[in-house]
Amino acid sequence: MFETLTDRFTKLQRRLLGYGRLSEKEISDAMRELRVVLLEADVHYKVVGHFIRSVNARLKEKDITKALKPGELINYTLFQELTSLLGGRTRKLDLSASPAVISLVGLQGTGKTTFAGKLAHRFQNRRPLLVACDPKRPAASEQLKLVAQQARADFLPAAKDVVGNCLESLRRADRDGNGMVVFDTAGRLHVDDELMSELEAIQDQAKPGATLLVLDGMVGQDAVNQASVFSQRLKLSGCCMTKLDGDARGGAVVSVRQATGLPIQFIGTGEKLTDLEEFHPDRIASRILGLGDMKSLAEKVRSATRPEDQKEMAEKFIKGKFDLEDFLAQLRSIRKMGSVSKLLAMVPGAGKLDVDEEELVKVEAMIQSMTPLERHDPDVIDGSRRRRIAEGSGTTVTDVNRLLKEFGQARVLAKQLSGRGQLKPGRVPRLRRR
Repeated sequence: MFETLTDRFTKLQRRLLGYGRLSEKEISDAMRELRVVLLEADVHYKVVGHFIRSVNARLKEKDITKALKPGELINYTLFQELTSLLGGRTRKLDLSASPAVISLVGLQGTGKTTFAGKLAHRFQNRRPLLVACDPKRPAASEQLKLVAQQARADFLPAAKDVVGNCLESLRRADRDGNGMVVFDTAGRLHVDDELMSELEAIQDQAKPGATLLVLDGMVGQDAVNQASVFSQRLKLSGCCMTKLDGDARGGAVVSVRQATGLPIQFIGTGEKLTDLEEFHPDRIASRILGLGDMKSLAEKVRSATRPEDQKEMAEKFIKGKFDLEDFLAQLRSIRKMGSVSKLLAMVPGAGKLDVDEEELVKVEAMIQSMTPLERHDPDVIDGSRRRRIAEGSGTTVTDVNRLLKEFGQARVLAKQLSGRGQLKPGRVPRLRRR
């Protein structure tokens, strides 16, 4: 996410950190390069102008030419101004009503249906009801039905009377105890009066508590145009960005808040229902500048594992009682948090590291092919057992040997931490630089 933008910002920051003092000309050159970086990321030109003026004003206020560490001061200023540009503070979606009614609007192809499923998955405890509001495209209703099944949410199919169907969904929610209702409204290839009139009718009569504009993060500056048109006819609560895991350069995310005043509520970072994040301006600014996002990483860890399990596993590791069964449990917890590469991107300085996800699948298969005794005591795994494990997991004996060797090194490390042994140099799992 934001890889191109982050790369350019990181290079600029590193160069600035090398200066002992900065002249007016060097500051002007840095601001010119910063302008190019943002424009190449498809940030709206008006937003770029506003951002450059804000950064310049802040640097003059701090008298950057006399600063002893001007590079650090510029980096901190970029973080402050980028956070402000993205909204300053996190805007929580008001879901206090029962049921909380959310209407998703936007053009066709922006990912509204998938986004509805992600919301349903995130708020499963509220027993969400997904409502199809596009009777002109039968496939749209079928798609939402499949998404609702995946998210374990209730579903109401489309009807010719769209507004009437929305009102019926509210009555059904009261009857069945649904704590959340999500309208998946119709989209078009372009904004037209028929579409907007239908959305206005839904807003006026069904009165959703929140109307969220779903924008494709790959469209760049056009996201600003879409947001402006929709906000002229509808009372929008905020917007959500999708497809940020693809070739999105980040321009839409950076532009929308400043250009339209709409807060960004959520961002979609992948195709899975779990790939949905609440939007935190300071954390996104930190990621864009290559500083990582340890807060979001910590939240993912807490959501995937229980505190008591973490404590028990740490004690086992330090006492040298960590076995392959525990290793398998940890591996599953990591995979539950999502892509390992995405997790590494949240660690400062580790954004360039990548892990072969298929290797993790092979490791899990090999451990699952072991008996309880072999998982608890890998030393009993001789040549014939290794061949059996390889055949049972669809891997090779070489793969099994590598796993056992690397696990043995981890056990040596555990003994060293517990003060019962010394760590010997050896091979560690390789992380490849992109």
